[in-house]
Amino acid sequence: MNKVKPYMAVGNRIGKVLIILLVLTVLFVWLLNTPSGLLGKADAIGYAVCHRIDARSFHLGERPIPLCARCSGMFLGALLGLVYSASIGWKRTGNPPKRVLLIMGGFVIAFIVDGLNSYLHLPFFTGVPTLYEPNNTLRLITGTGMGLMIAVLLYPSFNQTVWVDGKPEPAIKNLKLLGILILLALLLDILILTENPIALYPLSILSAISVVLLLTMVYSMIWIIVFRSEKRSRHLGQILFPIIAGFGMAMLQIGLMDLVRYALTGSWEGFHILF
Repeated sequence: MNKVKPYMAVGNRIGKVLIILLVLTVLFVWLLNTPSGLLGKADAIGYAVCHRIDARSFHLGERPIPLCARCSGMFLGALLGLVYSASIGWKRTGNPPKRVLLIMGGFVIAFIVDGLNSYLHLPFFTGVPTLYEPNNTLRLITGTGMGLMIAVLLYPSFNQTVWVDGKPEPAIKNLKLLGILILLALLLDILILTENPIALYPLSILSAISVVLLLTMVYSMIWIIVFRSEKRSRHLGQILFPIIAGFGMAMLQIGLMDLVRYALTGSWEGFHILF
């Protein structure tokens, strides 16, 4: 029986090497077949998850940024929420208290209401009554609120899955910490609303990075659960392989969605809808 273990170890190493090679292959193929330049790659990421309608997006000069106003808010809000949670409560596994979740639930309701109202303003629904005239400012703000909710739920879930020495208290444990996060989110939105290229360019890249990060976190959790490795790690080095595999799955999903959309539209541009 003792002789079996070395062979299993070798087999595991070979399997990991093959998966890493597959991840690199997926990344290489995606990089090779998507628009050139840093913004071009960011556009390709946004292309996989967002309609990118020109009129519903902020602009860098004449070009729309990689994600529409709502998606920009959501993914940047999620990134902000994750960074904030990690900075104040590294490895915290506790879920937020009810009063925090109640406020976050309000953000979700606002996201749904504004999204539905905005959707009903598409030309397909001419004559359908709506609540108000939608605009990109509301799309951005409600999207950011939804992003904060995603972060508040995803952060403890990831920690619960990964760490053996996780701390049971929540990262955002009171309204004061939530208030600081909301204030930071409002400042973020103000920066975006200026459409100043100095701020908008890096935020555009970060929004695309956030898409990949969120998908990577989710797929990494799935890998860890599938291979029954929950709560076995103490530092980031011990989850490096699940993160690499999760990143590969994230890029595969993005690549497949890019492929399907491009096959249907023949263009890397956003959907063209007349308003």
